[in-house]
Amino acid sequence: MNMTTPPPHITIALCTYNGAAHLRAQLDSYLAQDHTAWSLWVSDDGSTDDTRTILQDFAQTHGAQHPLRVIDGPQQGVAANYLSLLCHPEFPAGMTALSDQDDIWHAHKLSRAVEVMQEATQPWLYGAQSVHVDDTLTPIGASSTTGAVPAFSNALVQNIVSGHSAVLSAQTLALVRRAGVPQGIPYHDWWLYLLVTGAGGHVVVDEAETLLYRQHGDNLMGAHGGWRSTVARLSQVFGTTYAGWLDANTAALSTCAGLLTPQARETLHSFAARPRTLRMLRRAGIHRQGRMGTACVHLAALLRRL
Repeated sequence: MNMTTPPPHITIALCTYNGAAHLRAQLDSYLAQDHTAWSLWVSDDGSTDDTRTILQDFAQTHGAQHPLRVIDGPQQGVAANYLSLLCHPEFPAGMTALSDQDDIWHAHKLSRAVEVMQEATQPWLYGAQSVHVDDTLTPIGASSTTGAVPAFSNALVQNIVSGHSAVLSAQTLALVRRAGVPQGIPYHDWWLYLLVTGAGGHVVVDEAETLLYRQHGDNLMGAHGGWRSTVARLSQVFGTTYAGWLDANTAALSTCAGLLTPQARETLHSFAARPRTLRMLRRAGIHRQGRMGTACVHLAALLRRL
């Protein structure tokens, strides 16, 4: 008798806040997935538009095949919304795909992640590429993380795993839950990258494009290309914003340092010391992807902006 392994069940973790304008299109792209073994958990952060109604309609129509659970978010920002959802005591164990509320997934979004992660036996974090589109779904750019080399020494100063494309192995979800909901961190996807690399897990930055990533004012910093994004990032690095992010991430990691490898704990200890000097960065191997990015961090250290 030919025995085949059934496809893994994936829980889609969707966070919403007044997303009615584009939510139906995102939900429809779930239904179009060629990997059909999925259910949906939603943390709604206090929407006052038709978001909840759209979710109720979806549950009534498709809930038998794709169960839907909606919980109330903490209303403390996007990062807290996602991580509190993942750490909800009743959130299902197993592979988990994060989702924005206004993107459109390609039909192979989930199956591609399953294909890449099928042999995961340790914490794995998967990220992929996206086509950047405007509100009319006209392509205006693309992500630029192909060729990135994941490392904890990189994660301390840069995120390379986009939350809208991220898929967590069962082991990564368990790791996230052990760490708990961190306080004050700037981005949930950056936290996942830090936590997985720090714990000695495996991070994959796939070259495949798996979704349409809708661009608007709220997610300017999520787009890695374009002069507006570049200027905004430089102003943050050489202002006080970036250093504040690094401090918040470092403080949060310090509370769960027992989950990190000895080498990562040593690197974290060096990075937490102030001031963050150029000598320390070089000695610890702290770097961004690409020479220019690393040079900017080095310059910020020289100017005492870290």
